[in-house]
Amino acid sequence: MMHVNDGQCGLCAHFGEHEHNGHEQQLMQIRQTHEAPENLIEECGHPQHAGLHLVVTPISGCQGFEPATS
Repeated sequence: MMHVNDGQCGLCAHFGEHEHNGHEQQLMQIRQTHEAPENLIEECGHPQHAGLHLVVTPISGCQGFEPATS
């Protein structure tokens, strides 16, 4: 497991925002515990990055961070 800090993708509202793989429960758990599996990657749903189809890890980050609501 890896620790996810404030400002990193795992705690961003856009991390897994358009998730279709049924990871909703896992995303909620990451936001509550600040811990994520080391092999987890999700699409970034940030509107400024939509055309890029970025895939990021929970410990990735960018200046477009928006805190997720728990």
